[in-house]
Amino acid sequence: MKKVQFFSLIYFFILYPLQLVYAENNFSSLKLNASNTQNNSVFIQVFKEENQLELYQKQQNGQFSLLKTYPICNYSGGLGPKKHPGDLKSPEGFYQITMTQLNPNSRYYRSINLGFPNAFDTAQGYDGQYLMIHGDCVSVGCYAMTDQAMGEIYHYTAAALKHGQSHIDINIYPFKMTDENMARHRNSPHYNFWQQLKPAYDYFIATKRPAVISVQAGQYKIEKDSVDEDNMTKNKNPHPQSTATKLLHLGSQNTFTEIK
Repeated sequence: MKKVQFFSLIYFFILYPLQLVYAENNFSSLKLNASNTQNNSVFIQVFKEENQLELYQKQQNGQFSLLKTYPICNYSGGLGPKKHPGDLKSPEGFYQITMTQLNPNSRYYRSINLGFPNAFDTAQGYDGQYLMIHGDCVSVGCYAMTDQAMGEIYHYTAAALKHGQSHIDINIYPFKMTDENMARHRNSPHYNFWQQLKPAYDYFIATKRPAVISVQAGQYKIEKDSVDEDNMTKNKNPHPQSTATKLLHLGSQNTFTEIK
């Protein structure tokens, strides 16, 4: 009788709670897997000063609505762009990711390689590699999330690419680029660079659509006369140096097989 009571107590206090955790994890996974695969194009914005990553999903009208805001667990180096290895900075600017930049087996749980340096960074002479969004809440130049948050971000990103989105835009800002915030940071040595980022921020606020961004003469340019259908760029007035795909010429270091 005492043995029966003993094993009953073990089940009630140890095994049963573990079953609840397992069930809860399965339920969370089901909720993620039930996301609308017919309307799965996504867009990401990152704001350093606010410690926020915003995940957006495309709606039937072509606009993107906020799906979820995730707190950034850690990033390094403060405000300002990444320039060189060892400066401990996390990148700022406009990046694009494809399936080859996803790593489901990262030592940091899951990781998404940002593709630094992009065409703009290269034009400035900036250098570096393996700059990522990843889990594990530890950062030396990356944007580190909790594993739970990273699992969700990775899920939606991989699903979008798997179901036909050619690339995913990730716009990384030092802060929410309101006129008030720009005025507050007007004395920063990075102010001229940030002025290049603000038009894309304003464009998304006004249209709920990511701007098509190119690099011309080493500067970011916003193609406001273009439309974006599932991130397959169509320019009304194409310019030989103003295609968004220029930002995708990133170099072989950005494949997931080389991500640490």
